Amino acid sequence: MPAETRKVARVILLDPDDRILLMHGYEPDNTDITWWFTPGGGLEGDETREEAALRELAEETGITEVELGPVLWQRICSFPFDGRRWDQDEWYYLARTTQTDTDLSGLTGLEQRSVSGLKWWTCAELSAARETVYPIRLAGLLRTLLDEGPPHTPVVLAPEIV
Repeated sequence: MPAETRKVARVILLDPDDRILLMHGYEPDNTDITWWFTPGGGLEGDETREEAALRELAEETGITEVELGPVLWQRICSFPFDGRRWDQDEWYYLARTTQTDTDLSGLTGLEQRSVSGLKWWTCAELSAARETVYPIRLAGLLRTLLDEGPPHTPVVLAPEIV
């Protein structure tokens, strides 16, 4: 893993109906390139991944009433975005909330230029989606999570290099 790999905490946020909250993103200079992804982002200063997960969730969605659970999945990914390459070591935390109203006012400048909204998805909707969703195979991962519960130890997902 290169020294510049960014440590990232992401959140698999589920509401009482087991819907997952995803963000709709796009390339800032090309709004035709779009995808859906989980809330989360890079660690700041000496914060833990748990602290980063909760901070990012609050900033990106306005949701603060959260019960943070275990790490579900880990993955290494690398992708081009906003004119540079991002190399990330991502940990995905399970979280539950009853707060389904969202607020995008906490987005950073880059996020304001690359996020068009949030949507709660059922597992069936996610399985039927024809749009790009990250991590890949999220619908199947979510189905397994809902059917079997969280894994005893985090599952290491295949690296995603775009």
